Amino acid sequence: MSPRTMLPSGANDLSELCARRAPALAAMAARATTAQPPSEARLVETLSALRSILLPSSHGALESPRELAEAAIVGLHALLRSVRADSDEAAICREIDEFLSELPSLAELLAEDVRAAYDGDPAAVSEAEIVLCYPGIRALFVHRVAHALARRGVPTLPRMMAEYAHRETGIDIHPKATIGRGVFIDHGTGVVIGETAVVGDRCRIYQGVTLGARSFDREPDGSMRRGYKRHPTLESDVVVYAGATILGGDTVIGRGSIVSGGVFLTQSVPPGHLVAGPRLELRVRSMGGSI
Repeated sequence: MSPRTMLPSGANDLSELCARRAPALAAMAARATTAQPPSEARLVETLSALRSILLPSSHGALESPRELAEAAIVGLHALLRSVRADSDEAAICREIDEFLSELPSLAELLAEDVRAAYDGDPAAVSEAEIVLCYPGIRALFVHRVAHALARRGVPTLPRMMAEYAHRETGIDIHPKATIGRGVFIDHGTGVVIGETAVVGDRCRIYQGVTLGARSFDREPDGSMRRGYKRHPTLESDVVVYAGATILGGDTVIGRGSIVSGGVFLTQSVPPGHLVAGPRLELRVRSMGGSI
């Protein structure tokens, strides 16, 4: 009996299929780009090192500051090399150096976010607990790193970071969204903040909130129009409660306003108002008192 006839039932057909199709598929694979895509494992390691640097309460005694710094720099180099194939070594090192110079300001922003979470949540025991446990802080950390890279025109990596945070926290923030100082995302699951959204200083956003686009414009040729403001603006000190949906690039929620839970909103709100649902209702609120 020949080796071929000893194969299990169906294996002969499989062998013939491989013989017919494998050469063509191999040729297709050979034509594919030889550039190495960014490593997600490397991205997660680099974010972990940066988190320990920017939020010191998040790293343990076994991690030395020097090791964390070197891990962050080496990781950034590997990631940028994978998306900047046309850049020389000097340009990549210069870009890393410029990004690293922003870390002190990012640390200040994150410290304000942590303080906002402590001040905004009576269940918070300590700032260390917030750093270690609150998904909103984890999502904002990733966003602030990704946003700094996106502003520099770094391709792919900011979106990979945003999607990693989305999977980890349930909070979906586009890396190009503008997030102000001292922002608190409480609970956070299901929060969506679109690319051109603007969130002002000291805003509070609860779970299930969407800051999205009302519609998508088209170019004369029918293709999707890009690069224009599609998502709403929250001015400073706005509170948006759970499950609210706010849509439209020309929708502005005025300073100090409150959007109640479950509201569906596609029009602007003047400063200092309460928006209640299910039907749109505006009432002037007292800035110094309770609603």
